[in-house]
Amino acid sequence: MTAHGRNGSIRVGISSCLLGRKVRYDGGHKRDRFATDVLEPYVEWVPMCPEVEIGLGIPRPTIRLQRGPDGTARLVMPSKEEDLTDRMRGWAEKKLGALDDMDLCGFILKKDSPSCGMERVKVYDQNDVPARDGRGVFAEVLLREAPYLPVEEEGRLNDPRLRENFIARLFAMRRWKDMEGEGVTRARLMEFHARHKFLCMARNQAGSRRLGRLLGTAQSGDPVESLAAAYLEEFTEVMRRPPSIRGHTNVLQHMAGYVSDALDRADRAELSDAIHSYRQGLLPLIVPVTLLRHHVRRQEQPYLLEQAYLSPHPHELMLLNHV
Repeated sequence: MTAHGRNGSIRVGISSCLLGRKVRYDGGHKRDRFATDVLEPYVEWVPMCPEVEIGLGIPRPTIRLQRGPDGTARLVMPSKEEDLTDRMRGWAEKKLGALDDMDLCGFILKKDSPSCGMERVKVYDQNDVPARDGRGVFAEVLLREAPYLPVEEEGRLNDPRLRENFIARLFAMRRWKDMEGEGVTRARLMEFHARHKFLCMARNQAGSRRLGRLLGTAQSGDPVESLAAAYLEEFTEVMRRPPSIRGHTNVLQHMAGYVSDALDRADRAELSDAIHSYRQGLLPLIVPVTLLRHHVRRQEQPYLLEQAYLSPHPHELMLLNHV
């Protein structure tokens, strides 16, 4: 599978230290091997180190989140008693104000970082006692300014389900941007929805139905831009939730219904057994998906051939081998 955007690739923002760049406070890095060894051939990285970008040196004194008198978390450098919150927030808002120009399809953040951590970042009280209930200042601005952007921490990407879902969302975002680049029309929205129907159904059947109703009940006089914005908001919510074994099984059985009538008894039993074995945890998802893909191609099923569910990301990443 190839994704073509304005720059010919899937552009992904990433905390610079995860690429092995020595930008951390101690002059070191936190190279993430999934990013550099596995994902890199399929994406174009857009590295950022917010702390260096706001002018802090390498190495530099430790910074952390500290609870202010009003209860909010502030980004501070304790050794100099300096509050960096407004400086970081101002830079982040200016940087992320140009998100459209960056053409990002997603972002990978450094966990536990007072600037980049997405969740459970330590916030220290006046007695230097930490509570893991904070969010990095840059991450906070990113999530606010780009609510539809797929965002994950590198630590969470060690979970095969979360990893597969995040990469599926990256490629879905690229396809959405491609559709936008061609010019959003009702017909293209319907085509996008049809292509992603089973991808959504695996995650949330009710959400998938809501997306269908949204397009089906739209009035012909309604602005297509408003319809697209409402669709993207709901699509983001549906895709954010990793699919369960039950969700995948439902989709596999549904798709098998399209091909089973043309199969002989042995092939039909083989496909049914593969789906059942996946449901029982005896086979990875790639096995029934590969079988389905084979029968869909052999029968030239036009509707299923276009389904993103059967090829949500490059097969070489082998993400479906582990879920």
